[in-house]
Amino acid sequence: MLEYLFIAFLVISGIQAFFYFIFLLAFPKPKKTTSTSSLPVSIIICAKNEEENLQRHLPIFENQNYSNFELILINDNSSDNTLVVMEQFKATSKVPVKIVDVVPIERFWGSKKFALTLGIKAASHKQLLFTDADCIPLSENWISEMVSGITSEKNIVLGYGKYQKIKKSFLNKIVRFETLLTAIQYFSYAKIGMPYMGVGRNLSYNKKTFFNARGFMNHMHIKSGDDDLFINEVANRKNTVLEVSPQSFTESIPKKTWQSWIQQKRRHISTASSYKWTHKFSLGLYHLSQILFFILFPIVLIFNFKIELVLGVIGLRYLLYFANILNSGRKLRETDLIALAPFYEVFLLLSQIYIFMLNLISKPKHW
Repeated sequence: MLEYLFIAFLVISGIQAFFYFIFLLAFPKPKKTTSTSSLPVSIIICAKNEEENLQRHLPIFENQNYSNFELILINDNSSDNTLVVMEQFKATSKVPVKIVDVVPIERFWGSKKFALTLGIKAASHKQLLFTDADCIPLSENWISEMVSGITSEKNIVLGYGKYQKIKKSFLNKIVRFETLLTAIQYFSYAKIGMPYMGVGRNLSYNKKTFFNARGFMNHMHIKSGDDDLFINEVANRKNTVLEVSPQSFTESIPKKTWQSWIQQKRRHISTASSYKWTHKFSLGLYHLSQILFFILFPIVLIFNFKIELVLGVIGLRYLLYFANILNSGRKLRETDLIALAPFYEVFLLLSQIYIFMLNLISKPKHW
């Protein structure tokens, strides 16, 4: 029995090492030059009860160092003064602003995808750049960096959306660490020709791609997934470009309570079952091997079976793991997460299992 467990441990560790090796090789490098593109761009921001964030953040978008863009502001049936803030901003803005005031209809009640569809239809320009009301670009060159790789063939851009650092907050470390791990995977998969998701905080594609796919209609019945499910459907190795230049980053306000973070992750996890089967298999294999690794390696250590080989396998796995965290953490400016990465990994894994179990019991609430 112990020999079978040992063989299983070797296989699982080998799978983990394989994934980390591929991630290490595939994670993209930032560009060294700043774009001078003048491609017309429509920035789309969908907001629901975001009056305070919009007051703080809209002037930052207005001051982008880019010559040809407009702002599409979508008020998704807000109950606060979101619409008033949008109208006040439009009245004084130096850049073109369009406001889409969404009146919900019964069929699409509470659907962000419906609101985004109306905003996309209102956009004057072909290339769309998406972010959220609680986000800000970290550079005045955000637009130019995000569209710098667009060509006639490549029109989908996957960017990185950071979360704001909060001192002395363990939750903030977990939120940011989970975001880093997710970025390692979706950037690396896209680099090897298997793009499977993007983040709506920092994402670009054009109107033709959207309407050729019938918009969000293939997954309109799923409340969330306006970013990852759409990219999972339309992105491929030929039409997707990656952007990891620090000037292309956005930064969002993170959840500040465990309850709100868990609710957010429940929504995100609920979309994964609708991914393409190749993506579900690969991502499922990675997460299953991760769980089994942490189950098996304490067992083989306790029984002291071929301890030298066991320690060597564990060491190789963590060497590749740290190499990934170090490589991506430096490129994505998340270096404070590197030292305690193994601890964050275990805690996050337990949290994800808990969230998965919650989703089995009841459906998560949505936007």
